[in-house]
Amino acid sequence: MDLPPQIRDAMVAHSRFCLPREACGLLALDGGGRLRMAYCLTNADRSERTFTVDPREHVKALRHAERSGWRLGGVFHSHPGGPARPSPLDVARALEPDWLYAVVGAPDAERPDVRGFWIRDGRVVEEPLVVTGERGR
Repeated sequence: MDLPPQIRDAMVAHSRFCLPREACGLLALDGGGRLRMAYCLTNADRSERTFTVDPREHVKALRHAERSGWRLGGVFHSHPGGPARPSPLDVARALEPDWLYAVVGAPDAERPDVRGFWIRDGRVVEEPLVVTGERGR
């Protein structure tokens, strides 16, 4: 899946801003399944190990996406001290089987890793995220 650089940069910047806590947000996709927006939202858990998207902000993001002709089709969060891979708790809490789950690993690093996954029935399958214009890297 193509990851526009401005969306990657927004997820990374939000993850850095939220340190030492986990950052989180929602992802909007257009009708063709292309990523269009990262909504950088509040982690209601205020935790270094878990996240819950603030429900009021979730509704606002949903409304904005719908007005733009998009749909909410994913969530992202950070792992401040860990890899860009869903933890067992992330897998257990994944409730939307058709959503992309993006994880920003070690956001304080010079080049943080951003990876995408499908999580269905406890099974994790990576969805390669290719930053648009950086295919040769």
